[in-house]
Amino acid sequence: MNTDFSFTINSVQFNEDYRPSDNTRITTNFANLARGQRRKENLRDALSMINNRFNALASWDNESGDRYAVELEIVSVDIDVEGNGNTFPTIEILQTNIIDKKTGKRTQGIVGNNFSSYVRDYDFSVRLSNHNRGQSSFSVPTDFGDLHGKLFKYFVNSEAYKAHFSKLPVICLSVSDNKTYRRTENQHPVLGVEYQPNESSLTEQYFKKMGLNVRYFMPPNSAAPFAFYFFGDLLNDYTNLELISTIATMETFQKIYRPEIYNANAQAGLSYKPNLKNSDHSVTRIVYDREERTHLAVEQGKFVEENFIKPYQHKLAQFTASYA
Repeated sequence: MNTDFSFTINSVQFNEDYRPSDNTRITTNFANLARGQRRKENLRDALSMINNRFNALASWDNESGDRYAVELEIVSVDIDVEGNGNTFPTIEILQTNIIDKKTGKRTQGIVGNNFSSYVRDYDFSVRLSNHNRGQSSFSVPTDFGDLHGKLFKYFVNSEAYKAHFSKLPVICLSVSDNKTYRRTENQHPVLGVEYQPNESSLTEQYFKKMGLNVRYFMPPNSAAPFAFYFFGDLLNDYTNLELISTIATMETFQKIYRPEIYNANAQAGLSYKPNLKNSDHSVTRIVYDREERTHLAVEQGKFVEENFIKPYQHKLAQFTASYA
């Protein structure tokens, strides 16, 4: 397929000095933490939680529990649709890097982890609500997620991606409070106990169009399972330390963002239905504005419609129709 689409990849360190760029979706977990009066304390506490969790999971040859540190990079991907140098921010993901303080070795962890996407904001906050306005029952357009899914696959197959990353991405999300998850007999030393959902979700179907499969695991000493979206073979394509870097990072974000599920005082049982109204949970000291996050998703969806979907409508439609 002939296309002029090209990608620019930039990264910035996520540390206590991090400040979101103008292009960053302000609903993103890490951007939300980096604002307000406690921004520096928020970032320092979150990074400390990540390192502590990493060392707890990587306990072998780690007697004092402080052998490893995780460094995070926020990776921003901009797309140039017409090949004229005008770019639009498409996605932001996280790159984990693992520091072994015993050997001094620094290795690339997993890319993906957190997943922020402007076009997904448009799909879920604008397109889906427009489609269902005035309808008596909820439905989804047949081509819902086609453009987003093909853009993501095109990016992962691009030379730009291959030049920056050695492995395919893994995205780690919260479980859905609309589904029930049942524990299976399958257990992995790092990912923990596998769970199976009672039904597929719109999020699963959306990510499937991106080429991603999903499995649900509850790591040791976690309160609830996580959704791991991946290409290939999640259990064999990544090392234990790579998987731990994702668990430590995303569990920390979810404890802050969804404490009712991931900082609950009781662990998920054989049958588990997540509950965002669960009062039996602990709250971290880290300030997070969840209401603002929900409200801003609609604004960002409209921004995408005006600045990306409408101006490039013809080109994007051609791409969606022809990219296999």
